[in-house]
Amino acid sequence: MEGVSVRKIKKICVFCGANSGKDVAFVNAAFHLGEVLGKRKIDLVYGGGILGLMGCVSTAVAQHERQVLGIIPSAFTVNNLVGETCGKEIKVATMQERLVMMMELSDAFIALPGGFGTLEELFQMISWAQLNIHNKPIGVLNINGFFNGLLSFVDHAVKQEFITPRARKILISATTADELVDKLQAFRFESDPALSKLKWSPSSSQKEKLDLTLRL
Repeated sequence: MEGVSVRKIKKICVFCGANSGKDVAFVNAAFHLGEVLGKRKIDLVYGGGILGLMGCVSTAVAQHERQVLGIIPSAFTVNNLVGETCGKEIKVATMQERLVMMMELSDAFIALPGGFGTLEELFQMISWAQLNIHNKPIGVLNINGFFNGLLSFVDHAVKQEFITPRARKILISATTADELVDKLQAFRFESDPALSKLKWSPSSSQKEKLDLTLRL
């Protein structure tokens, strides 16, 4: 990365499935991502528990003696539904509170294969970046072409002029963990001139704080 200024990333939030998926490559890639984060001395923020790919990446990070923080809705802890988080755990009341805390505590975001929850988290972070609520890099680890269809759809939305070329740059993709982290570190946020005028001032009111639910 010679000649490229590098963003300092200390904590990465990983969104991924609570299932392991059909392809063993997903499990292997989740473990490898955790190893890469550990070797680069990057701590993990994630959704908590030990299930599926979430358990794979968190276990690997913990094995490399980096900090693991699971942010989990209290409802998921009833009857040990998702298993024990292998690190520190913060319980929150709602899914939205969880996502806001993930955004605040992380320097970047990575999505691994997952279902509706993973996609919701990914696109929420993208829309918040577009709205200038944060300027942190966001990427998908495209294992065995898992995200090909999604990336093609996003490009189609650009062609149909529902997503601007500038906003399209918010979503980064790579096929290996090392390449993706490199891209996240090299990312330079380009704010939309109109949306950059929006003011999202911190508020002492919890209700106003959670008004970040605005989506485009």
